[in-house]
Amino acid sequence: MSARRARRATVNAACVVLAILFVSPVYWMIATAFKPDSQIKQYTPSFLPWPLDFSHFHRIFADSAFYTGLRSSLIVTVSVVVAGTLVALLAATALARFQFRGRAGFILALIIVQMIPGEALFIPFYLMLRNIDLLGHLLGLMLVYLSFTVPFTTWMLRGFVASIPVELEEAASVDGATRWQSFWRILFPLVAPGLLATSIFSFITAWTEFTYAYVLVNDSAHYTLPVYIQSFIGRNGTDYGAQMAVATVFTLPVVVFFLLVQRRAVAGMSAGAVKG
Repeated sequence: MSARRARRATVNAACVVLAILFVSPVYWMIATAFKPDSQIKQYTPSFLPWPLDFSHFHRIFADSAFYTGLRSSLIVTVSVVVAGTLVALLAATALARFQFRGRAGFILALIIVQMIPGEALFIPFYLMLRNIDLLGHLLGLMLVYLSFTVPFTTWMLRGFVASIPVELEEAASVDGATRWQSFWRILFPLVAPGLLATSIFSFITAWTEFTYAYVLVNDSAHYTLPVYIQSFIGRNGTDYGAQMAVATVFTLPVVVFFLLVQRRAVAGMSAGAVKG
């Protein structure tokens, strides 16, 4: 019994240490956002931002570029989440419900695509967007993000759709429902937890991605928030206070979104893993 308690205490201590390691950067980001410049640049670090300084937040909220980046990030993120989830749901339903030639190869392609490093696609994406006159436009960036999120969400949703008995849709068909009505009235409500689970991945990818947004969008009027955060790094140094203030505001939507959907997301992930 004592050995079991010792192991449990060791595991708990290890979990606490890991939690501190993960939370420390977030705490330091928030603390730096509330420190004056003199306190940020001093050699002796101060772990508590006291007295609180809101000047960095006042500066970014008075900057029109911040609202431009916020608008661009919202447009891209909402579009990618909605369009990507809808396309992935339709593709996952086809893979889970229908037998057709090339089905196994298509499923294998979904896995292979996720193994390709994103850095290897910079030049192909750049040339493709330039050829179709979408370089520097948010629509081109959305298409790039969709190419990353749709394969993964399709793979996830396929397992979830497969776990739903097909007899429910057959019963609806017997009652006179068309295939499209069975999809929206029977399958779609049951697959909703899975949609929330996969939408988290799409949301985080579109909201936090920096490199492609920096390379493919060369117009400051379309910069997203990650690119705006980078603008505080200049030749004369880095404005850490303003940068951490933007990063703090930038992190809030991700935290709020996850808190709103976490219960259904966990249910969706576990249900989608039952059958695939």
